Amino acid sequence: MAAYAALVSLLNTIDHIQNHPRLSISLDKKQAESLGEEIDFLIEFIEAGYSRHGVTCKEAQVLESQIASAAYAAEDVIESHIVDQIHAGTISLFDLQTVLEGMDSIKKEVMQFKEECGSNELMPITTSTRPRNYRRQEYNTLVGFDEEFTQLMESLVGETFDRKIISVVGIGGIGKTTLTKRVYEQSFTAQYFEIRAWVLVSENYNLTDILLQLLSMRRSQLDSETDEELGELLYVRLMDCRYLIVLDDICCVEAWDKLKRYLPNNYKGSRIFVTTRMRNVSIHLGFPCIELNFLDEDKSWELFCEKAFSQADCPLELENIGREICRKCKGLPLSIVVVGGLLGRSYNSQEYTKSIAIDLLSTLNSALDEDCLNILYLSYTYLPVHLKPCFLYMGVFPEERVIHVSRHIKFWVAEGFIRPNKTQSLEEIAKDYLSDLIDMNLIVKHKSGLNGEIRYCIMHDLLRDLCLKIAHEEKFICTIESIPRGVDRERRIVINEILLEEEFQSRVFPALQSLLLTTRTLGMRIDRCPLPLNNKLLRVFKVDDQSVGNEIDLHEGIFDQVNLRCFVYEAYNLGTFMYGELPSSVSLLWNMQTIIIGGSVVAQSQFWEMRQLRHVYINSLCIFDPPPIDQDDDDFALRNLQTLRRVVNLTWSEDVCKRVPNVKKLEIVINSDVGSTDEYCLSNLDRLSKLESFICSYNDPDGCPSIDLLQNLTFSSSIRKLTLSGCAMFPENLTVIGSLPHLEVLKLITITFVQVDWVPVEGEFLRLKYLLIWSCSDLFSWSAERSHFPVLEKLVVKRMHELDEIPLDIGEIPTLEVIHLECCSESLAISAIKIAR
Repeated sequence: MAAYAALVSLLNTIDHIQNHPRLSISLDKKQAESLGEEIDFLIEFIEAGYSRHGVTCKEAQVLESQIASAAYAAEDVIESHIVDQIHAGTISLFDLQTVLEGMDSIKKEVMQFKEECGSNELMPITTSTRPRNYRRQEYNTLVGFDEEFTQLMESLVGETFDRKIISVVGIGGIGKTTLTKRVYEQSFTAQYFEIRAWVLVSENYNLTDILLQLLSMRRSQLDSETDEELGELLYVRLMDCRYLIVLDDICCVEAWDKLKRYLPNNYKGSRIFVTTRMRNVSIHLGFPCIELNFLDEDKSWELFCEKAFSQADCPLELENIGREICRKCKGLPLSIVVVGGLLGRSYNSQEYTKSIAIDLLSTLNSALDEDCLNILYLSYTYLPVHLKPCFLYMGVFPEERVIHVSRHIKFWVAEGFIRPNKTQSLEEIAKDYLSDLIDMNLIVKHKSGLNGEIRYCIMHDLLRDLCLKIAHEEKFICTIESIPRGVDRERRIVINEILLEEEFQSRVFPALQSLLLTTRTLGMRIDRCPLPLNNKLLRVFKVDDQSVGNEIDLHEGIFDQVNLRCFVYEAYNLGTFMYGELPSSVSLLWNMQTIIIGGSVVAQSQFWEMRQLRHVYINSLCIFDPPPIDQDDDDFALRNLQTLRRVVNLTWSEDVCKRVPNVKKLEIVINSDVGSTDEYCLSNLDRLSKLESFICSYNDPDGCPSIDLLQNLTFSSSIRKLTLSGCAMFPENLTVIGSLPHLEVLKLITITFVQVDWVPVEGEFLRLKYLLIWSCSDLFSWSAERSHFPVLEKLVVKRMHELDEIPLDIGEIPTLEVIHLECCSESLAISAIKIAR
């Protein structure tokens, strides 16, 4: 909802200015408080949900549009003043009287509207906000496709060892992915297949991306491999293993024809699952298919009750209404789970749930048609207002992309959608919002991290269509393939099509260069094109550069846009190197929160003056040392900074550590050409008392390990995830690491063990859940008992040719779920098989 998002954004902007060390004097305190009260009043009006009450609905929608326009205008005026002051180098008081008069005028219209509606029209009917820490329990019963599930499970094994291809066919929303994922995640499937991989193949697929996902690799790990070379690498990797590959949502035979030659028939019983809504794709594969049909009335009701009431029975007073709602869904599982999820959120009382159900049925009965999109539209209508902008923003991603949760949350924060509270960070609130959307079945969890938190999610394409439709109607986001007339009035512009240089220069660039000051978000995919750098109020700037094999110079003009909050610039294709500099003027970026750059960047010492920074992700970041702390400056620290990745050769002096007191995720890199690691003051890192995830890498062009890195490094006791790479490991180092009280994840990569035997000590690694040992040298034997890793859940061993075996007692650990081996010695594999038995 544009009005709510605009009001919360305006409120956040005022708060950012008032709490800024330099700009706080720009606003009169009493005027700012008065403006905040006006905004709070309007937010309460929007949250009450008056726009869905009888004949006044259209009037309310017009009023909400006016509220959004007023909030946008106020924010434009305030931010323009701030930007002008920054460029002028002077700070002066801004009179908010005109802004207050504008907001007061819209407040009077709202009050008049409420009086005309009368008290009977003022009961909110939106679903309630869940309590903090609430989590709906997940139930994994597959409803209505038991026979198909059995058929798919039986297809995993057979009398012959030929590779088999099994396709699951049905219309969108019928449950193809849900059924296939249920089979994919079975414990038998995980144990039976040595390699499993799942990849989404949509209509606008990218072959490189598909191959990288099948190889479990990132673009940043590669140099200049072609698709052919990646395919050959995949072929070799799969050739000696029994594998299961899922190709989800294939829309054309061309995609299969390009992939199939990299998926060998290795006569080991490998399987390929294909989900598709296109019957011709299934026929082209040449194997029998499993076809999914609509659910019957009984199965529809069973699924509806599971999603609406979990394992409880449907209350008798709701059954007739519920069954009628269910019939309106016409047996389409997606519609059923979305509507069921909507009712499932109304857990305050049966009366509350019943009022929603009655209103739902009334809306469905009054609709001119009952197609899927109209039913799904109700899921948006009844969303709590604070979730609506977050839901609509999900539509900015191309259809084929899985959504990186951590990054997406940063966009929400930068956009100003998240209203702060006193007990949580903005990111924590945003994670709760995301969980709400998952609970309502509007987005789907795709992959979880080692700590159980959701790392990637996906959105069904029908729901994405809904997102884009509503976003365009509400003028919330403009996603375009070309530049239509009127684009200069859009607040958020996203161009998901690749724009080539000639097309960009002649048609698109002039339109973007002429944008008015209203555009706050610009996302684009370009190929050898200049960047539009004239919008002084731009907040979020996201660039996917599709150039191939080029060096990309990061234009300094980007950082002249001092209103930026989030900047993302990534080289999309392999073989492209990006470099640049964060100039001294970055200190003028008064509200910069997130910087993500897929390249090598040098930052001047003014980097340390960016007080609002929250997250920095740069492939290689060299930062100049900060200037000495001014003893009279009480606010010298980057207190909001939570993430700092890939910092190269930085000296961690006491001064530096004091400047990042709240950092949670830190990755440092030390190159071998700069002397002893003692110079980097790594012993001071234990001062980072909030540090949870720490990655430390030593790079040597000849592959030689650092002998003294771990000797000079002191770990913070708060660390939960630790990754070490390229250093020598002494027995005493393992003792220190094992004694970290909160350590749950340990990754040892290219470590050289000084002692060839690893013998853990009792009382170490008491909370370790995940252990990775990858390409470590000089480790020949490992002795351990179940008490040494008492809660270990997953053990991953890769490219360990010298280690003779996994300790058999590891198999006695009651929490152990998975042992995963890749490219290890034969004796190591035999020991793993013994443990599995």
